[in-house]
Amino acid sequence: MKKFFHIGFSALVLGLFFTSCNDDDDYQTIESIDKIKIDSVKIVNDTMDVFSVQSIKTYSTYPSHCQGFYGYDYIHTDNFTRTVTAYKYISNGPCTQENYTAASQINFSPQQTGIYTFKFWNGGTNWITKTIVVE
Repeated sequence: MKKFFHIGFSALVLGLFFTSCNDDDDYQTIESIDKIKIDSVKIVNDTMDVFSVQSIKTYSTYPSHCQGFYGYDYIHTDNFTRTVTAYKYISNGPCTQENYTAASQINFSPQQTGIYTFKFWNGGTNWITKTIVVE
């Protein structure tokens, strides 16, 4: 009985090993991260309640399907000002070389009342400025 257990366990380990080796071709490696300009911003409500949550959508255009949204640099420059810069990943592998636009989002949950100013990086020294009044 012990012998069957050892053979079965060995077969399971070898099966998992060979299966995991074959899956490596399905993934592309991220080669670098870079800024991507935010083309437009959609804020559904420019007035909201304190402690509520609102999704702010940003839209960016990527030059190929080897690139996509990676993350935001979301900085509180003071109590009521936020600067937002989007980053893209660049991966290796075969991809379609055509422009496409994708949306990403930030969830904003203000902790105090006031007028919040958001500045979204739009390339170079350009920013898209949006305000939200929190009551």
